Amino acid sequence: MNWSWTHQGWPDFKYDAARLAPLERQFLLSSGEVIGAIRHASDDDRSQIRIELLSEEAIKTSAIEGEVLDRLSVQSSLRRQFGLEADTRPVRPQERGVAEMMVDVYANWSTRLDDKTLFRWHGMLMAGNRHLATIGAYRTHEDAMQIVSGRYDKTVIHFEAPPSIRVPTEMAAYIEWFNRSAPGAETPLPALTRAGIGHLYFESIHPFEDGNGRLGRALAEKSLAQNIGQPSLIALAFTIERYRKAYYDQLEQHQRTLDITEWLVYFAETILEAQQTTLKRVAFHLAKAQYFDRFRDQFNERQEEVIARMFREGLAGFRGGLSAENYISITNTSRATATRDLQDLVEKGALTRAGERRHTRYSLNL
Repeated sequence: MNWSWTHQGWPDFKYDAARLAPLERQFLLSSGEVIGAIRHASDDDRSQIRIELLSEEAIKTSAIEGEVLDRLSVQSSLRRQFGLEADTRPVRPQERGVAEMMVDVYANWSTRLDDKTLFRWHGMLMAGNRHLATIGAYRTHEDAMQIVSGRYDKTVIHFEAPPSIRVPTEMAAYIEWFNRSAPGAETPLPALTRAGIGHLYFESIHPFEDGNGRLGRALAEKSLAQNIGQPSLIALAFTIERYRKAYYDQLEQHQRTLDITEWLVYFAETILEAQQTTLKRVAFHLAKAQYFDRFRDQFNERQEEVIARMFREGLAGFRGGLSAENYISITNTSRATATRDLQDLVEKGALTRAGERRHTRYSLNL
């Protein structure tokens, strides 16, 4: 196969900067909006927004690779990492590890990249993993590093990375490029261009036995943070996970060529969508804080449980709205009690009601 790293001129990627220029301008504008939205929140709200955004990214970056994490455990671990009050729920090594990595990326966004940083992140991500021969170091196995799918007798090779013996040299060049392309360095690149090249370049080397996707997305976050001068907190993994097939298709297509204009446009548009998602989620959190202030001490225990569950569903909410059956299932109460509770919430202005009879649905009144 003719992979990009086998091409003459690797890793000199080619792209049309003019195609990216309007996207770069939009990124800077939206970055100001995200920074402003978070800055206007109270200290407590900012802390909670940070926990919620980072936990969502931790969960989604793992979900892209097929790993399911517990949201509350990740949030509990994040709170401990930031020195905030946390519950005592048990946290699995993989949940603690990804939380530690997210905090490390957040806290050390401005530092130069080096092998030690990548090894530290990899060790965090692979906490508790007993199947890898090498953790916290680049791969050394002699077998080809391939991304494959299909049955054993009909394997499809989607990508093959450089052999392990080349990885130290390739990564030395990658790290030099990453630091050289940072703002204020020798050859700085615009934010979206740098993040897009950096992600594809890293994934094409695939330097670790496992965890390359999560590390590559962390590097994109670090790159963006350096370009805007503070942690980006954008919903990048959240947005990629929603369109996971398109993400893998774009990677596969552009790991065969050094002409990556279309990849950069795709990745830039993904980042811009992630910024808008972050703005919506910040607004949702602030509305949530105002909501609980408005209805403080007005709900019974069942109502509090259901309202909290509705907020945990996030921006999407219950599919089609909350039904009486949902209320009964969540609270384990009778239909008559559920009907009284829901009517009370509507009368107080906490919920809005739409539909009739068995089609009646309830939504948060934000």
